Order: sequence, then C-alpha cells, then structure tokens
Amino acid sequence: MIRYIAERLIIMLFLLVGISFISFLIMQLAPGSYLDTMALNPQISPTYIAQMKEKFGLDKPWYVQYGHWVKGIVPHPVNGNWRHWDYLDFGISFAEQIPVFDMLKPAMLNTFILATVAVVVSWIVALPLGVIGAVKQNGYLDQGSVFFAYVGFAVPDFFLALILLFLAAHVKLVPISALMTAMILSSAAFALLGGYFSLDNGVTRIKNGMNFLRGGLLTGVVSFGIIFAIARLFQSADFPIGGMRGSDFEYLSPWNQYLDLLHHLFLPTVVLAVGNVAYLIRQMRASMLDVLRAEYVTTARAKGVPEFQVIRKHAFRNALNPMITLLGFEFGFLLSGALAVEIVMSWPGLGRVIYEAIIQKDLYVVMGDLMLSSFLLIIGNLLADILLAWSDPRIKVG
Repeated sequence: MIRYIAERLIIMLFLLVGISFISFLIMQLAPGSYLDTMALNPQISPTYIAQMKEKFGLDKPWYVQYGHWVKGIVPHPVNGNWRHWDYLDFGISFAEQIPVFDMLKPAMLNTFILATVAVVVSWIVALPLGVIGAVKQNGYLDQGSVFFAYVGFAVPDFFLALILLFLAAHVKLVPISALMTAMILSSAAFALLGGYFSLDNGVTRIKNGMNFLRGGLLTGVVSFGIIFAIARLFQSADFPIGGMRGSDFEYLSPWNQYLDLLHHLFLPTVVLAVGNVAYLIRQMRASMLDVLRAEYVTTARAKGVPEFQVIRKHAFRNALNPMITLLGFEFGFLLSGALAVEIVMSWPGLGRVIYEAIIQKDLYVVMGDLMLSSFLLIIGNLLADILLAWSDPRIKVG
C-alpha cells in the first residue's frame, strides 16, 4: 500500500507540473494583460507601468517568468538563508497587491466545505434510492427516482440557483391564493410527465390509459406534497439570498456561528447536490442491477440465504466498487459546478476568485487557483483509489 501511494504521489507531481506549464503558456498566449488594461487609464503614467512590469517580472520572457513562479512554489531558502525556508509562494496579485496564497486560502477552505457537504449529502440520498430502485425495479420509488434523475440532469446548476434565490426572496411576498395556484399548476405539469413515463409499449391502449392515470395521479399528489413542503420551508426558514455569513456573525456564540454557517450553506448545497444525486442514482441503480443478475447472487439465493443478506453482503458491496471509482471524479464535477453556484449565490470560494481574476487578467491569481483546484481533484482521485483497494481485496496493490 505504501509503495502504491508513493507511485500515485509521483504521478500526481508530474500531472501538476504538466498542468502548470500548459496553463501558464495559455495565459501568456492570451492577448492583453492587467498592466495593458491599466495603461489605458490616462491618469497612470508610462513610467509607473514600466515599474510595475519590472516589479512583477513581466518584462522578462515567459519561460523565465514560469521558472521564477515555480521556484516560489517549491521549498526554497529565504534570501539565501538556509535556516529559513519558504514555499507555496504563488506570487503577488496584480489587483489586490497581496500574496496570492493568502488570498486563496480562505476561498479554498470555503469551496472545500461546500463541495464536501454536497458530496456527503449526495451519497446519503443517492445510494439508498439507487439500491431500492434496483431491488424493486419498475416500482413506484424506482420510477420516481428515474424521473428525478431526468429532471436533475435537465436543470442547469446556475438556473436552479436563480430559482432558489427567487424563492428565498419572494415566497413570503406572494399571496396565498397566487402561491396555491402556482403549486397546483406545477403539480399538474409534473402529473402529465409522470403519466407519460408510466406508459408501456407492450400493453393494450386500455391498460396504457390506466397506467397513465395511475402514474399521473401518483406523481401529481407526490409533486404537490413536495412543492407544498418546499414552499412552507422557504416561508419559515428565511433563507439568505447570498453570502456565507450573516452581518452579525462576529457577535454570535460558537454554536450560533455554526448554525448560521449551515443556514447559508443549505441553498448552495442543494444546487450542487441535485445534479450529483441524479447522476449517482442512475449509476448505483445500473451497478446494482448488474450485480443482482450475476451467477454468485443466484447461487446465494438458491442456497437459501435470506434476501436481505444477499443484498447487503453480496450485491451491495460489489456494486459499490464502481461508485468508489466515481468518488474521485466527483470533486472535479463539483468544483466546476461550484464556479457558477458561487458566482450566482455570492459564495466566497475559488469559483468567484478565479472568475474575477480572469476578468481582471490577474495572472498569478488564475495560476494559483488552477493549481489548487487541480490538487484537490488529484487528491480526490487518490483517495478514491485507496478506498477502492481497501474495500475490494481482489484488487492487488503495490
């Protein structure tokens, strides 16, 4: 195991070097820079622009800039003093005039909190639904989860974020009659979709009509209950419409600060988790169905092993292996999705920082953000590989 981890760390190092080189080259090939934008201001003298270029090393060739930037990241003695070492020096932000790493540390922590909570919530919701959907194939819960998966895939993250922010800001202001009308119309639309998904090509028209009515009625009732619960939640919870902390956060007790963080974390987590849950449900259901059709599961049932034991000991554990492989890629999926969510919902994470840095052409902030995001993605894949080797003894490591 130790040899395996060491090999993966070496591969990770080469990946980070390759990512940094390609990203730095692309940034250099992009037209314009932060100082070029400053030069358009008639109040800034050319002498000051030249001093800034010399200060940031932009007057040197790109490969010299890259070498100086890499030297700041790796451990190195400070001013030639071998008793004092420095590392993770990503340079100075052009716009903020502060070290990039000091600027990115709180943003990285905030993005990590959001992505981790979204992953935990996604797995807690998706795994049971996927298992039940496979065991009770074509049942009501299975059809409902499949329908939710289609809806979750169809709705973009930024659009769902806008909808939730709209609800958080306006649900309390909408009259009860208008709110009830909207809930009935939405439930009717979902009922039509539920009836459509209940159709079966292999039965008669009369049977299909019954399937449509039964599926539509069930979907409509369940949808109305869910929409009503969501409306009541937004009316009573008073969700914030952006940010990570309330205005009085500094004056709260530690426990109330924790509750305030969870209060602000709820909506961004829901936005990130919806698409992820939809994806994981389909993957878990498909993996579980493949395992349930395997010969060793049939043999276990033939020997009289209780169905619960067959599912828990034989089917679920083997169906979980492909899901563990997906765990590493989830961090990349959630980090990319967090970009839009953090911008729309004003969450102070890496997504907002890199967006503002790209707009301002702040080179070193963009590079530092890319490296930290790549590091989180690679570490996520490394942890997934270790968990997979731990959960499945058949996998040879080292």
